[in-house]
Amino acid sequence: MLALKNLLMAGGVGMMIVALYILAHDLYRRVLYRRALATAEAVAVPVVLRWRTSLALAMLAWGPLLMAFSIVVVPSGMAGIRVSQMSGAEAGTLYPGVHLVTPLVEDVALFDTRDQIFTTGMSEDDTSAPTKSSTTKSPLRMQPLNVQAKEGLTLGLAITVRYRLDARKLDYIEENLPRPVEKEIVPPTVASVWREIVPNYTVRDVFSAKREEVRQKAAGLITQKLAADGIVVKEVMLRDIQLPPEYAEGLQALLLKEQENDQMSVETELKGKEVRIAELEAEAMKARQVKMAEGEARVKVLRAKSESDAMQYTLPLKQKQIEQSPLEAQARKEATIQNAEGEAQAKVIDSKAEGERRKLLAGAEADRIRVTAAADAERLESEAEILKGNPLLINKIVAERLSDKLQIMMVPADGKFFFANDVLRGMSMANQSEQAEQQQK
Repeated sequence: MLALKNLLMAGGVGMMIVALYILAHDLYRRVLYRRALATAEAVAVPVVLRWRTSLALAMLAWGPLLMAFSIVVVPSGMAGIRVSQMSGAEAGTLYPGVHLVTPLVEDVALFDTRDQIFTTGMSEDDTSAPTKSSTTKSPLRMQPLNVQAKEGLTLGLAITVRYRLDARKLDYIEENLPRPVEKEIVPPTVASVWREIVPNYTVRDVFSAKREEVRQKAAGLITQKLAADGIVVKEVMLRDIQLPPEYAEGLQALLLKEQENDQMSVETELKGKEVRIAELEAEAMKARQVKMAEGEARVKVLRAKSESDAMQYTLPLKQKQIEQSPLEAQARKEATIQNAEGEAQAKVIDSKAEGERRKLLAGAEADRIRVTAAADAERLESEAEILKGNPLLINKIVAERLSDKLQIMMVPADGKFFFANDVLRGMSMANQSEQAEQQQK
């Protein structure tokens, strides 16, 4: 909306400038025309002033200007009220945003509705030497607020009041209060309240004993008075108190004495507590010793009683053990005899089993020999039949038994190989004699 307002203003002013330019241009041309007529150098064309065109443009320029004057933008953190030239301030607060007013009749008075600070005395971020910007502040802001206590001594108070304007009462503020409010209303009201309350208290009360009470009373009275003028007080702080030099020295000495007195009282109380602790420790030690002695006596009595009870049960057990000893010996004797008889019977059974086993093994061995002899006889008979049919196999078998590295070659039995035939016949005869001896054995 600000851009639209500026655009309308620029359009209206531009149309005014164009109207003035047209009139100025026509007047300049008329001057040139009169000069031409005076010199009669040439026939000049008469110039007509376009005052109607200029007037029309000027009248049209008031349209965008009036529209721009009717648009009012209230910025953030501000509030305003309509102020009429005829009836004065009108009711109703204009909050941040765009508003329409009657141009040339109504105006908008803006007020800052954000929190504001009123401070007396040097603030925490101020330096000791005043700067150029700080010289423009109110005198109350440059020095502490001087008030008199009940004794007549002057105190310097460093006070901070945080407040803001009530947006609902801006019409009242505009009509009834002087401007600016933060300089004309707040400082005198705050100063008068403190100067009204502090004289009811002594310096000591204001400085330490009833400091919070004084601050609360002042805050309540300041809030009440400023609320009637449309100012909302949020907080009143008493930051610092400057005492008179002579009173400060006396108070410091008094505080030191009180501190020493408090220290001595604390030390006395500590000593008394230490004595009491020692007495309690002695009583506790005595009680512990008595309890320990009683406990030991009770333990001894219980131990003797338990031993007596144990003897009552132990004597019958010992008597029973003595009576059971012969019975146990007789039982062990009978058990030994039974074990010996069992072992003898087991040995007899084992010897009988061993004889039976040997008989069975001998019968099995005889059967095996008979079966083996029968098998060997059958094998020899079959080999004899085979050798009868093939006598040369005897020589081959002999050669194979002599060595597995010999190569056997079969040759016909004719006169060309008489040496080989004689050797083979000799080997055959040797084999037959060896087999005969084995059969005889």
